[in-house]
Amino acid sequence: MKLPSRHPLYVLVSLLCLLLPALLLASEVPFLAGRVNDTANLLSAATVTELEALLKAHEDSTSNQVVVLTVQSLEGDDIESYAIRVAETWKLGQKGKDNGVLFVVARDDRKVRIEVGRGLEGDLTDAICSVIIRREILPQFKSGDYDQGVKAGVMAILAAIRGAYTPDEESAQSGDIVGSLIGFAIFLVVVGIFTAIGLFSQGFVSWFLYVFLIPFWAVFPMALLGTLAGGMLFASYLLGFPFAKFFLGKTLKGKSLMKKWGKALSSSSGRSGGWSSSSGSHSSGGGGGFSGGGGSFSGGGSSGSW
Repeated sequence: MKLPSRHPLYVLVSLLCLLLPALLLASEVPFLAGRVNDTANLLSAATVTELEALLKAHEDSTSNQVVVLTVQSLEGDDIESYAIRVAETWKLGQKGKDNGVLFVVARDDRKVRIEVGRGLEGDLTDAICSVIIRREILPQFKSGDYDQGVKAGVMAILAAIRGAYTPDEESAQSGDIVGSLIGFAIFLVVVGIFTAIGLFSQGFVSWFLYVFLIPFWAVFPMALLGTLAGGMLFASYLLGFPFAKFFLGKTLKGKSLMKKWGKALSSSSGRSGGWSSSSGSHSSGGGGGFSGGGGSFSGGGSSGSW
């Protein structure tokens, strides 16, 4: 039996068709083989051996897990989302300490990111990560010296954790502010649209979107605006959405708006077509002699490109 275009399940399926392609196209998480995972073959064997020994010694003495990953391509994904997905899958750092760091290089996309666990965000601030990328890593990458760029980045990360790396904070913060504002504007446009759909929809679709968007409002504002501002925005969404729904449902004007939006959404969903996609595959999984320790991440760190 064909569902009417205004049926809630019809609207839900249409929304999922819009959201799922982005998830299906996302790069898969590679196998965690060690502290240096050079899947893009950027580094020499000598550099891999040197960094493995250096990072192992650091972990043995501090319990901090710093891991390097190079990939050929992000396959259309953005490096921020990819890095935190890898870090959370590998669970770098110790459980309860959250003292993991992921240093990602995407060769074909010419992008780099330092993803920092919650427990090290006080030492490896977004500003410090930005300076490490701009001062230590990117100049070497631009000249084609990936070995030296990765080594310089790792050394600077370890120095920052020890409190021995002192960048120009003011310069770093000015660059971070611009990038964060641009990222937040994109976030508001994309996630804001679906938030508005949930707010003005009725029934199951409305509350499904509310729950579905909670992780987005929890992670991205904190990553882009900092823990305090991002946490306040997340709390505003968590509490403000139900309050706004209650207010709209109790006022005649609000009911009229919800009815009007509901008709518009149903109509648009009836005209929307399906999506299909396919994704490539990378080897993924865990095991072997090295693994993460159960640490967690909240989006702290910085990115750059060359």
